[in-house]
Amino acid sequence: MKKIREKRQIALVLSGGGIKAAAFHIGVCMALHEKGFRFRGGMRTEGERPDPVAKFPLEIATFVGSSAGAIISSILASGYSISDLLHAFEIETGTKKAMRGFNTPSGLRKITYFDIFSINRNGLFRLVPDFMRRKSLVSGGIEALLKYGFKVNGLFTTRGIERYLREAVLPTNDFHLLDCALYIVATQLNHSRKAIFGPYDEYVKKDDIKLVNWASISESVAASASLPPVFSPYGIRNPKGKTIYFFDGEIRDTLSTHAATDSGADLVIASYSIQPYHFNSVIGSLHRFGIPIIANQALYQVVEQKIKRHIQHQGDIRATINIVEGYCRENDIADEHRTRLVDALSKRLNYRAAVDYMYIHPHPQDYDFFFADHFSLNGNILNKIVMSGFKSALRTLRRYNF
Repeated sequence: MKKIREKRQIALVLSGGGIKAAAFHIGVCMALHEKGFRFRGGMRTEGERPDPVAKFPLEIATFVGSSAGAIISSILASGYSISDLLHAFEIETGTKKAMRGFNTPSGLRKITYFDIFSINRNGLFRLVPDFMRRKSLVSGGIEALLKYGFKVNGLFTTRGIERYLREAVLPTNDFHLLDCALYIVATQLNHSRKAIFGPYDEYVKKDDIKLVNWASISESVAASASLPPVFSPYGIRNPKGKTIYFFDGEIRDTLSTHAATDSGADLVIASYSIQPYHFNSVIGSLHRFGIPIIANQALYQVVEQKIKRHIQHQGDIRATINIVEGYCRENDIADEHRTRLVDALSKRLNYRAAVDYMYIHPHPQDYDFFFADHFSLNGNILNKIVMSGFKSALRTLRRYNF
């Protein structure tokens, strides 16, 4: 990897995981700031063309967010500082040495439980009208009862998040008017397709992905953060007047790093908070805990496996290309043929030799982080999570040459 300061387009990719993930990402941003990184955001000057290439070393001007990461990404892309983020989540800045530089006054309104959890009045406790008359429900057992009788599509909606961003955060609700590149990842409810909302020149729809250029930022984030079954799917009206429903952006891919590389990034910094518990003598075995903790560990293991496979796949492709290129050199194959072969393989495997990746995640032995609530706005809890993100990022960043 070349020196980090020589990278021309740096992207920050933030995953989901509730308020817990949001606080972790804030800690990561603090560490990046301490290492000299800066975040470009706000509205671009009228008449200027959008350009995510760094204007100075270590400038991050591309943001990719999913679920909770979409909220943090949209706030950073709006031009707010880390101090503003700490203020918005009411995280104490005076008790930790690492936070003392982020205690400037903020113009960003605090986010509340009412912003995050809007009661789903339309769907709450809705039952099928002919529930008792349908033989299939009566004779089908508990699964049929839950499938067809219990029609709640989520306890809450993300309408409050959409309103908070639209009214209190965003300087513009148009991706194309930002001074940076912002991409929000969601999943289409009624299809096996991922959706990426962003400043695309045109709308693209394929079997497994759609690139959406017609949605507002606030609605895109609300769609991305609609984690089932806590939140109901979020509907966005397309230019033809049809409402398309989306839910959590983490369902198909936990880290959509390709959204960053497809936009030209040559350094991708990915932060994710999913880290399964590893045995610690202080806590002992999780079999002594209840179903929620064991279920959480199971979910974390499933998601982490997807992430590890993604990272390993990237490494395998790089190794394969290097083996082919090395073989060609050792056997004096003409440079022209070697270049054509490597280029063909790179294109087929979607490999970009100039792109490097950093992956930041909690330490496996950080049991306090594992047991922390996912949806708490308690300042003491968030303070610890932020520091976990800060330390995790510094641990990763120390491996690289700046």
